[in-house]
Amino acid sequence: MAAEQNHDSAACKRVDDGITRVFQLLGKRWSGPIVAVLVEQPAYFADLRRAVPGISERMLSERLAELGAAGLLLREVDEGPPLRVRYRLTDAGAALEPALRELAEWAKAHLPDAAGFPETCLERPAPTGS
Repeated sequence: MAAEQNHDSAACKRVDDGITRVFQLLGKRWSGPIVAVLVEQPAYFADLRRAVPGISERMLSERLAELGAAGLLLREVDEGPPLRVRYRLTDAGAALEPALRELAEWAKAHLPDAAGFPETCLERPAPTGS
């Protein structure tokens, strides 16, 4: 007979629901870098495509739609000509800046192959004063 183990289910920690939700959205490939670019300033689709190396137009469109549906960014159409679409963060999206900056600092200190990652705008020092 196998020995019975006393197991207190309350002692088992579960991942915080908020952490689960944030990584379901921002943990998808490309989502974090897109938000990191938009933290600095609004950007047109073509500018985002250039700022996030390796992303396809289709994937950029999908991620922008997901981030918009989550309430993190707004899509604005400049009537033109030419017709252009600009994206900017909502207040909720802009509120991610401190967390993204901290993650960038953590990565520089703790990820061994930092040289293999392109520098991002979040790696610049925070502006001083107002």
